[in-house]
Amino acid sequence: MSSNTAIISSFVEGAPPGELANVIEDIKAITGPDPNLIKNLSPAFQKYNEEQFITAKLPGGSSQVIISEFSALGEGRYFDSESQSSFEFDHSTGKAANVQSHVLEGEQASLVKSTLSTVGTYVKEHYPNAAYGAYPIENDTKVAVVIVANKYSPHNFWNGRWRSFYIYDPSSNSLEGSIKVDVHYYEDGNVRLLTDKKVNASVSAGRAADGIAREISTAEKKYQEDLNRSFTQLSEGAFKALRRQLPVTRQKIEWDKVASYRLGQDIGGGSVRR
Repeated sequence: MSSNTAIISSFVEGAPPGELANVIEDIKAITGPDPNLIKNLSPAFQKYNEEQFITAKLPGGSSQVIISEFSALGEGRYFDSESQSSFEFDHSTGKAANVQSHVLEGEQASLVKSTLSTVGTYVKEHYPNAAYGAYPIENDTKVAVVIVANKYSPHNFWNGRWRSFYIYDPSSNSLEGSIKVDVHYYEDGNVRLLTDKKVNASVSAGRAADGIAREISTAEKKYQEDLNRSFTQLSEGAFKALRRQLPVTRQKIEWDKVASYRLGQDIGGGSVRR
């Protein structure tokens, strides 16, 4: 990979939620016409889509399927446990195609199906719009659970994404994962929140699917509460310290009379030299 391609790829991999197309347009404007640009960026597109848990609709389907390393089959194909289907995914266009049957079999098939049910109930109760999935991984010895929720508001200059994944190990009943929040606000500025909260929990033996959903619910509720407290402290502390509580005159401005103020005399409290 050339140094230029590596630099451009880093722009793709760091694109904020819902803004990859904008980043690509900016890259084209900077680099000029290049017929090989998209082809050269294919590895970056794949990395971005898998790490960001990008979602897509299958042809003829209504529900979202998740693109991730856990659902990858190789050679550009992925699978969805709930619909028990596999499909091709074009990382540059974000489109799924060529759907085929992919029946889950193996030691963790039953746990995957029951986990889809319990986690699905949790997600539908707590997220207004989210996709989720469960997948057998590591030679069918463990189960991965993925949750992703997107909310885009480009007209208000912000976009956000919640990502969380968990790995359940039946041999130790352990649940390990990570919760990531990515929010970009760009009205008259450029502010981005990136968080990564590690999760470690134990699932009670027996009825593992219920335990997985319960531990995920507990971890995500606590993290959301922690974020809310942090925002409150930031607003009441650091942000408030950035501005004066009163103007330099130490007097509040009467905004209902501001149209009749004479600058410098009424607001400043002094006389204006004529």
